[in-house]
Amino acid sequence: MEQQSFQQPTNPPTQPKNWLVESILVTLFCCLPFGIAGIVFAAQVSSKWASGDYAGALQASKDAARWTKIGFFVGLGLIVLYIIAIFGFGFTAFWARRNNYNY
Repeated sequence: MEQQSFQQPTNPPTQPKNWLVESILVTLFCCLPFGIAGIVFAAQVSSKWASGDYAGALQASKDAARWTKIGFFVGLGLIVLYIIAIFGFGFTAFWARRNNYNY
């Protein structure tokens, strides 16, 4: 009976990006719920990587990236809609005042 020896890979793959900084910025400036989900997944990347779960770390990195990007674009869209609304209401008030419409 021959004994098989299992060797650890000598050159493990590099750790995937954890998206923690981006998730925190999205949480603070764009969209709170999606940013928090990004932070949760970003925190899992390093711990899974340290425990040797390379596939889990890669999946957590992909999930963190997804939620961070969703939060960024939702926040950006809401900011654009807010600016459009401000200019729209401002123009309406200016036009009503200029034409002496009393409401």
